[in-house]
Amino acid sequence: MEKFLIEKNTFLSKEITGYYNTIFTGFKNEGNPDFINILKNTFNTEKCINLIEAQKEVIKRLEKDIPQIIEKENLNNCICINVPRAKIESKYSYSQLFFKDAVSRVNKKLQLIDGTNFIKRIKDTKTTHLKNVAKNEGPLPYVGITKDTCEIDRKNIEGNDIILIDDVYTKTVNIDEDCIQALLDNGARKVIFYSIGFTRRIK
Repeated sequence: MEKFLIEKNTFLSKEITGYYNTIFTGFKNEGNPDFINILKNTFNTEKCINLIEAQKEVIKRLEKDIPQIIEKENLNNCICINVPRAKIESKYSYSQLFFKDAVSRVNKKLQLIDGTNFIKRIKDTKTTHLKNVAKNEGPLPYVGITKDTCEIDRKNIEGNDIILIDDVYTKTVNIDEDCIQALLDNGARKVIFYSIGFTRRIK
């Protein structure tokens, strides 16, 4: 696990500490954690056995890394919340929600508050990693998109320490930054970011 800094920008009012498990260079590139792409199951075509194995890889990393983050950052009554997918949840099959399910399983295993339903997408946004794909409706990231397109459970967020979890962090996309800001604006005491993959482009 590596530590990094999410910089303040127009989406985010202050610097935020982040952690990631592994470098992500793109699907099928040498050494890339392709299980992340499999678990996304973007086109709902992955075999169940592949999804189960990919989820195991995510769970293994979460179970190892999350307790370390809690200890390093001295978090109290920590809540783990996943960044929601781009479309409203009813548009996905269960087999496309295995990442959220992995976070929920780890919350229960570690006896943490399960925050996987504390940010719910209620309006579609554009899936940012898809280019020139039909039916990819919704806006691209803009400042405040999380609060505009999600239902946020302020009652369970206010005053608490949050670990916001995503599958991949890519600088300049700003979905994660906007989601962090939404948590801060809803009273989170502290937000730490964690992703399984950290995008590093091959030159």
